[in-house]
Parts: sequence; structure tokens; C-alpha cells
Amino acid sequence: MKYGEKVQPLFIIMSAIAGVLLGIYTGFGSWSSSLIEPFLVAMLFFVFLSVDIKRLKESFLNVKFTSWALIINFVWTPLFAVVLGMVFFAGSIDIQIGILMLLVTPCTDWYLVFTSLSKGNIPLSSSILPLNLVLQILLLPFYLFLFIGEKINFEPASMFTGLVAILLIPILLSVVLKQLACKVKAVETARERLTAKSDDIQLAFLCLAIVSMFSSEGGVLAENLSVLLMMILPMLIFFAVNYGISSIVSRGAHLSFDDSTSLIFTTMARNSPLSLAIAVAIFPNNPLILLILIVGPLIELPILSLTSHVRLRFRERNEDLSNTERFQRTEKL
Repeated sequence: MKYGEKVQPLFIIMSAIAGVLLGIYTGFGSWSSSLIEPFLVAMLFFVFLSVDIKRLKESFLNVKFTSWALIINFVWTPLFAVVLGMVFFAGSIDIQIGILMLLVTPCTDWYLVFTSLSKGNIPLSSSILPLNLVLQILLLPFYLFLFIGEKINFEPASMFTGLVAILLIPILLSVVLKQLACKVKAVETARERLTAKSDDIQLAFLCLAIVSMFSSEGGVLAENLSVLLMMILPMLIFFAVNYGISSIVSRGAHLSFDDSTSLIFTTMARNSPLSLAIAVAIFPNNPLILLILIVGPLIELPILSLTSHVRLRFRERNEDLSNTERFQRTEKL
């Protein structure tokens, strides 16, 4: 695991604290809100730059794995997210929106790290990344309209405008750079270097956006930090249930242990940075929604780390059983 990925929760916490302090003791908070969107657009540029859309067709080669991953991520999880929000946060529509946006967006980066640590099928996990990214961008507005539209003043036109503003610019810039890289050697070299550092650069811009957010909305966000504790139980339930469902599906579909590990992390890890960027565009005046998307990784990353450890133990036990069975067969011969 890269250094930035190891300490990401610490960086997020430090960024939030730095933002609150800057908002209280300096004049930064009075104009920092104007920096949030540019920082998130820059972060998304590196997200899209590191994704190879040409690999989209690869996800359709393993029909069994991809079908179950899509069903769990885009059919089961949205329904489950709505239920969790209503059960645990019935009195706060903003928290329900935050929970929904956090949970319906499959991860497009660090799930590969934990899959690798668990010795899962990295090529298979990588193949579904572009499909997950495209579908979550297309379906998130639909989920919001379907499940939350009646509870808030929901304007599809303004939401579409906000999405275009924050997503279209980084998508176009990444496409232009990739096209230039195909024709100019120097640009290709620069793209490769940027892609190699993409995760660290994404984290840097995410932290800058969090500093700006907590600085501009420090009062509201600081008063609701107890939400972090309130989110622990529903998040634990989400991860435990999705782990169980993915494991059961893997056995029923006769997936190998490595493929099962890939399915588990694909359906557990969430894409909070993308959700945060979209929330800033759609709900700029709802800081509680932003808080949910900021604290989500603080709960998620330790759980994914623990899951990786569990999968390694299961893998070792399965290998020991397989070796024992092979030895017994040899003895009989």
C-alpha cells in the first residue's frame, strides 16, 4: 500500500481540523467556498486520467462476475442505503441524502489496493472499474430523484447543470490529454508520470477541498461532528451485510477464492470523493451532506483493512486444506 493510502484517514482529519482553525482565526473562511469546486474538479481530472475507458469491454468477458457485481452495486445497495438512512436517521433528510450518495457509488481506486493485499484477482477487479465509474455517474441523479425527490426541493435541471459543471470539465481535459499523448511523445511521458502519482495528487486536492469546506462552513460542520459516531453502526451493518451477500453469491456462482475476494471489495468499497464533488455541485448549501461524505472514509478504510486481513487468513486456511487433501490422495496412491 502506498504511503498516502496508509495515512489517508489521518490526512482527512488533519485537513478538517486545519479548515476549522483557519475559519475561526483568519479571514480565509469568508472566501474559501470559492475554492472548493476548483479543487474537486482538479481531483476528478486525475481520477478520469487514471481510468482507461478502453478496458470497458473487458468487464463483459467475465459475465458471471460482472453481472453479480452490477446487481449488488446498483440494484441491492441503493435499496439497502435508503433503508439504512430511514432507520437510523429518520429525522434528518440531509443525512439520508449523504448516506445514499456515499453508499451507491462503488470505489474506483483504493479497492484495488485492498484486493491486492488480499491476493485477489487484480486484472478482474481492474476490468470492472470503468464500468462502475460510468454507471455511478449516470445513475446517481436517478437514485436521488427516485428515493429523495419527494422529500426535498429537487430540480433536475439545476442538478444537471451542476453535474455538467463539475464533471464535464475534468472529463474533457483528461480526454484531450490522452489524445495528445497518443501523438506527442513528450505529452505521453508527462501523462505516464502524472498517472503514476495520480493517487497522491487526488488525495492532495481532496484535502485542499476539505480544508476549504471546513473553513467556510466550520461552525455547522464542527457542531455536527457527533455524526461520525452516529454513522459507525449503520456503516458496520452495510459492510457486514455486503460482505456476507458477496460471499454467498460467490459460493453459489462457483467463483474461485481470488474472484470472490475481488467481488467482495468491489461491492464494499465506496467512492466518497466523487460523491463529495457531485454533492458540492448539487447541494452547496447543505453542509451536513458534505460532512457525511467526508467522514465516510474514516470508517471505511479501517474496515477494509480488517477485511483484507480476514481474507488473507481464509486464503491461508484454504491453501492448507488443499495441500492436506493433495497429500492424502498421494498417500492413497
